[in-house]
Amino acid sequence: MMSISDGIAKVEKFLGAFLMLCMAVIITLSVAFRYFLNSPLSWAGEVSIFLLIWISFIGGSLGLKYKSQASVSIVLEYVSTNIRKALILVGQICMLLFLLIILYYTYTWILSPNVAVQRSSGILLPMWIPYSAVPIGLTCAAIHILANFLVVIREGEVK
Repeated sequence: MMSISDGIAKVEKFLGAFLMLCMAVIITLSVAFRYFLNSPLSWAGEVSIFLLIWISFIGGSLGLKYKSQASVSIVLEYVSTNIRKALILVGQICMLLFLLIILYYTYTWILSPNVAVQRSSGILLPMWIPYSAVPIGLTCAAIHILANFLVVIREGEVK
């Protein structure tokens, strides 16, 4: 499971960097066209928002992979190793259950007929493409949490 998580993380890192580069280029072009050529790009704002959504969900998934999310860990510092391990496992189970519930509703939403016919207002992009950031990002996050959970169980790693 860890190798699957590592492979997904490599793809996420590349995709996140590529999307950030695309967003930076689009915003730079948008500013240049607006202020220097006096001809704003009508689609740049919408595309930038969609890219930012994808970057956010990819980054959130990577944050869970590398355990870099914000947390309050003062309790973990004052308990024994066994209790710390149990608390970490309970926390990961809660996150995984939450993600599974949200994933059920997001996949139901994305696959609904209403989303299939929606198009964005500026570039007429099918809205299932930007909306897919939610279930794809959360699926990757669930895989990362499951891999971390199995590492804690198997190796007793408590960090």
